[in-house]
Amino acid sequence: MKNIIKINKTIKPFKKTLEMDGDKSISIRWALLASQATGKSVALNLLKSEDVISTLNCLKKLGVKVKLFGEKCEINGVGLNGYKFKDNLLLNAGNSGTLGRLILGLLIHSKKKIKIIGDKSLSKRDFNRVVRPLEKFGAKFNTSNGKLPIIINGTNTPIPIKYYEKKGSAQCKSSIMLAALNTKGKTIIKAKKSRNHTELLFKYLRLPIKVYKKKNYDVIEVNNIKKINPLKYRIPSDISSSAFFIILTILSKNSSIRIPKVNINSTRTGFLKILKLMGIRFKINNKKFYKSELIGDITVKSQKKIKAIKCPPKLNTASIDEFLLIFLLAAKANGNSYFKNLSELNEKESPRLKWGSKILNKMGIKTITTKNSIKIFGNPNLEVTKKIIIKNFLKDHRVFMTSIVAAITFGGDWQIYDKQSINTSFPSFFKKLKQLGFST
Repeated sequence: MKNIIKINKTIKPFKKTLEMDGDKSISIRWALLASQATGKSVALNLLKSEDVISTLNCLKKLGVKVKLFGEKCEINGVGLNGYKFKDNLLLNAGNSGTLGRLILGLLIHSKKKIKIIGDKSLSKRDFNRVVRPLEKFGAKFNTSNGKLPIIINGTNTPIPIKYYEKKGSAQCKSSIMLAALNTKGKTIIKAKKSRNHTELLFKYLRLPIKVYKKKNYDVIEVNNIKKINPLKYRIPSDISSSAFFIILTILSKNSSIRIPKVNINSTRTGFLKILKLMGIRFKINNKKFYKSELIGDITVKSQKKIKAIKCPPKLNTASIDEFLLIFLLAAKANGNSYFKNLSELNEKESPRLKWGSKILNKMGIKTITTKNSIKIFGNPNLEVTKKIIIKNFLKDHRVFMTSIVAAITFGGDWQIYDKQSINTSFPSFFKKLKQLGFST
């Protein structure tokens, strides 16, 4: 029973300032680039989640010296293509799609075979989206029908490529960019708009990258380099982690929260635009750029009235990790909300579109769901009084935490399995709840 949470009470009113952990996407990208730098890189506020720890463990197996103490991490980079390891090396990406896909881009130059594995959830996810472009560089792959486990056998003479990335996958785009760093010539990526943390890190490190922004896509050019300089970085607070407490506050009574120094990169804040469309008021103060990333302090209060929404699909990519939480708002909206073109949600740790619908149905909210859309019939007076059990969701951390937010705001008698799933991305989740005065 230690891995099960039982909740039968709602959160009391609060007015707090809450510091958030470091951004997971940037933490992993910093570690991978630091491993290829020449010299010592240092990060503060590195997220110490299982996904990031898996990244550091993989780098250690590749011959990289890593020190992690407190909120500080040091990585002694081995230089471009400087990994040292034995043939038939086994790397475990755990639950991290970011790690599993991005690290393949750094391994296309190795002639020694490397096997990449992951947990049950990651092993169900599509890796062809990175395998296919990386094969064009000259690397060879042996996959399980496009899924993990994957065996990669690199090439000594990778060739630059041109590739059209159509899914809006930042992981695919980033993997190609990392591969291009040590490939002679110019690699060109036409990419549907998605998270741009890799591009911003490249620019901050003065790596040879050019980005041409078009209406619906970006054209990214990457040239090869001789070295990467060490990177000292304080990781900004994670917007996706902050979202749980923003939505929690909106759905709670007589409460307010301030979250300082949050990464408000425009490719990650689609859900804030969706909040505005739903009539939610919030403030962002102290905006400034930190090493190419925009950060700011977010303040939000409880809201009694929530508008239904026909969500513009153009906001999907920049809010893909927050849709389960947005569905909770739609459940309490005045009217019916509609979201479409969300098939990518089912390519995450679990089929999240299905789980979003399932959670709402268990709460008494009617939905109509297809493979890529959901219609939610809102109820402004929604209060849950029945027993709800949430389990068998492939230990998806976002399904778990969304269920917790629903339980402590809407009420009911909840039993939620797989508490340890939070360790993937947000190990301090319950600590933050306790700071707001709620303990399970």
